[in-house]
Amino acid sequence: MSVSIGDELAGTFAALGTLVALHHRQNTGRGQVVDASLYESVFAMMEALVPDWEVGGYQRERTGSILPGVAPSNVYPALDGSVLIAGNRDTIFQRLTEVMGQPELAADPRFATHDARGANSEELDRIISAWSSPQESGHLLDALHEAGVPAGLIYRVKDMLEDPHFKARESIVRLKHDVLGEFPMQGVFPKLSETPGSVRALGPELGEHNADVYRDLLGLSDDEVEALRTDAII
Repeated sequence: MSVSIGDELAGTFAALGTLVALHHRQNTGRGQVVDASLYESVFAMMEALVPDWEVGGYQRERTGSILPGVAPSNVYPALDGSVLIAGNRDTIFQRLTEVMGQPELAADPRFATHDARGANSEELDRIISAWSSPQESGHLLDALHEAGVPAGLIYRVKDMLEDPHFKARESIVRLKHDVLGEFPMQGVFPKLSETPGSVRALGPELGEHNADVYRDLLGLSDDEVEALRTDAII
């Protein structure tokens, strides 16, 4: 994935656990340890991986851009790139076939039900790819969105920075870095109506707030701080 997804998820689950612990403390007056491991944070996202194997004898493997048994839900070629289309629900698939000009596919026994589409996903993907490949991605997206079919581009960061939806949602905010200048980063999420929150500062330099901690929070004098520094404690 090229990002540290385990670290990010562990932080998220630790925050959720902390909120639960705070609620428990308010009700009981007792605190507790919040234990959020890296592997269990990723493991929590594995859906039915375990019963698939132990109960059903099915070993999930890497599948690329598809979800096994869920179709159509894939990245399809366009004249100028690729488009992600997620039309696996029966009603959405029917709308997709109408956009494609092939409404008969919705009644085709190979594709008429969720299970049938999953079993015939490769054939269905070929049909959709043949329809999508001669068209420009912008035209495809306009037609799919108008019909209520979930679809989107495969974004790179450049696309995110230019996307009007990202701008309207303030998904990317900009702060001032002393060395790098204007610094873009993710905004606060989830968004809360009464207490929306904001990003007020970038990460501090190592030891940047030592004086605040030692003097203001711990109440140490300058001499005490210097003694700690002399003894290589800080």
